Amino acid sequence: MELDTVFITLLLSAIFSALASHQFEYVQMRMNCTEAQRYCRENYSDLASIDNIADVTELLNSVNGTSGDSRVWIGLMDTFRSEWKWSLGDPAFYTAHDSLFRNWVLSQPNNSQYYCAYMSQDGLWHYDYCTNQRFFICYNDSSKGIILVQQLMSWRSAQSFCRANHTDLSSVRNQGENQQIQQLVNTGGVTAVWIGLFRDSWEWSDNSTSSFRNWASTEPHGNENATVLVISGSIRGQWEDWPCNTLFPFVCQEDQFILIKQNLSWNEAMTYCRQNHVDLVSVPSPQIEQRVMRVARRALTAAVWMGLHHYCIMNMWLWLRGEVVCYENWAAGNGTRPQNCHEQRVGAIQSSGGQLWVSLPPTIRLNFICTNYEP
Repeated sequence: MELDTVFITLLLSAIFSALASHQFEYVQMRMNCTEAQRYCRENYSDLASIDNIADVTELLNSVNGTSGDSRVWIGLMDTFRSEWKWSLGDPAFYTAHDSLFRNWVLSQPNNSQYYCAYMSQDGLWHYDYCTNQRFFICYNDSSKGIILVQQLMSWRSAQSFCRANHTDLSSVRNQGENQQIQQLVNTGGVTAVWIGLFRDSWEWSDNSTSSFRNWASTEPHGNENATVLVISGSIRGQWEDWPCNTLFPFVCQEDQFILIKQNLSWNEAMTYCRQNHVDLVSVPSPQIEQRVMRVARRALTAAVWMGLHHYCIMNMWLWLRGEVVCYENWAAGNGTRPQNCHEQRVGAIQSSGGQLWVSLPPTIRLNFICTNYEP
């Protein structure tokens, strides 16, 4: 079999596939935040991290209709070490180190208690109390443009306005974008505008770089050092800080195994995984299989491609990385040598029932599971 054969160019993969960096798993057991973190790290990857509003929606969908609780733990925790971050916190928005671009006026920032940044007419940045009222700059991802909003608002209200009407408060990733905003400010006859830079001490349990925050209007406050997502009521989807010793159910994330809900042939699936992740998934042990089974249950097809193929001449099943299959879990009548070696066979795992392995022709079109694990 020509494993490197490419049958199609996946030009529309970003539209039709599940490209989220995390897949969420709701756990109904009630634990404190430390116990929840330990459980997620032992059974999945970690407590849930959230990069953007789409992740909030996906996480809410994962608990929809299954919980009698109004709140669930997510992975945001207070480190009590403040750092400057962008409101538009999705790491995919930034390349290299452009999230670290700064253009502070001389002597700022220091260790004061000012937590939000604005830009003045000269293009330099200053910090201020977040409750002060200023005009502000929104960013719109659809038009790839910046918008001057000449309404006086606090930084938090400006953030809410930008998210409701555009994408977010504007980030400034380089000197060119800084000059764009400066020109917009001067053309509009404005003296200063909020930008999306803020300072906080909250970090994700998995050490991811996302600075996305979706706090309810009065949050965070006090010495409450862990975060819940509100899943019902008037502030559904927003976040609150709570003491870590409170008992809540929680949401874990699975980063290693990613279900792609496209129907592709086995070769096309392999190519997709190698272009966008690492490879089609291997299942070398019962422990890994349990995790792959959980991911496969969300598939839209009766079976899901794995990185398993048959080397007919020697009657051997191999994983794509070259490992001989030692652990196996075939359905009855599967995994045997075909009548002749012209009948190519590759492996999939059932998405329901006993979730056993089945051998199929590689031209069948199924959902598939990619791995982000690099051996």
